[in-house]
Parts: sequence; structure tokens; C-alpha cells
Amino acid sequence: MPLTPDSELELLFSAELISQEVKDTLHKDLHIRPLASTDYRRGHLSVLAELTVVTDPGEAAWVDQFNAQKAAPDTYYTLVVLERATDRIVGVGCVFVERKFLRGLGKVGHIEDIAVDKTVQGKKIGLRIIDALTRISEDVGCYKTILNCSDKNIGFYQKCGYEKKENEMARYAVAPTPSATPRL
Repeated sequence: MPLTPDSELELLFSAELISQEVKDTLHKDLHIRPLASTDYRRGHLSVLAELTVVTDPGEAAWVDQFNAQKAAPDTYYTLVVLERATDRIVGVGCVFVERKFLRGLGKVGHIEDIAVDKTVQGKKIGLRIIDALTRISEDVGCYKTILNCSDKNIGFYQKCGYEKKENEMARYAVAPTPSATPRL
């Protein structure tokens, strides 16, 4: 199945926010665009599974999440990279914008969920995604763009122009234990 034209898709945000320079430097067999409402069927979750454990919520719930993000304009910018020949997603990434009370009511871009299908790694897809997301963050007025990564990925992000800064802390919510079914 060949690439579906952007004009036939419901996109998360305007494709015009993606730098032409990034598009021009992407391998000719690939296409970069915003996430589309039909990307569940193009393998969005399977590419994210390269990054971490992904629970498939089903297409209807995935579309609900897409619509929730789209309903928060100027906040979520998820990109996908597709193979032109197959219309299959091979790379993903997101920047979301946090509105601050600091820095004159400034904005911070948070890059998240960068993943590239193992079968196409080495084609600089991750580099292009980071470049596109960083440019979007700056173009929408963020005074800085930040991301978290594992120690093994520090070198990659330094090649993308990022520097190691401070530390990350995390606290994960404990999953609730199922309670016994009440007797009626």
C-alpha cells in the first residue's frame, strides 16, 4: 500500500510546522508528518514498543486519545516517519508544550517517546525526528526544550545538540490491587 497523502488525513497539527529542511534531509524512501487519526493501523504502537512495554488499548481508545490531544491545540506535537512504499510507521516522537508562570509566562518543550523501528535504525531517522521536534518547540515560542534519556543514549542526544543538565527523578504510581467482588 503506497503512502497516503497528508491531504487525505486528519492530522494532529498542521504539517507546515515541520521544517522543510528536515523534510529535505530525510531519506527519499521516507516521509515525515504529524500523527494522523488512522495511524493506529499503520503501526504506531508497535514502533513505541521499541521503547518500552506498550499495552494495546484497541483502536477506539487509541482514537479517543488522539482526539483528546487534538482538543488541546498548541500543546501536543507528535510526529511519525513512514516508509513511502508501505505506508508503515517506522519512527515516532513527540514534543508537548508546558505553559509556565516563570520566565515571563514562558513555555517549555518536553520531548518524549522517541522510537525507531529496529529494521530501519542507522538511517538517521531519530536524528531527523529530534531536529524536527526541537524546531517545532522553538517555532512555537518555547524558551527551552528538554528531554530525559537513559545513560546509553546520552551520546546520541549530544550529537543532536543537547547537553547533560541536572538529574531526573521519578515516582511511579503503584498499581491498585484488585479488590474482592462484593457480595450482593
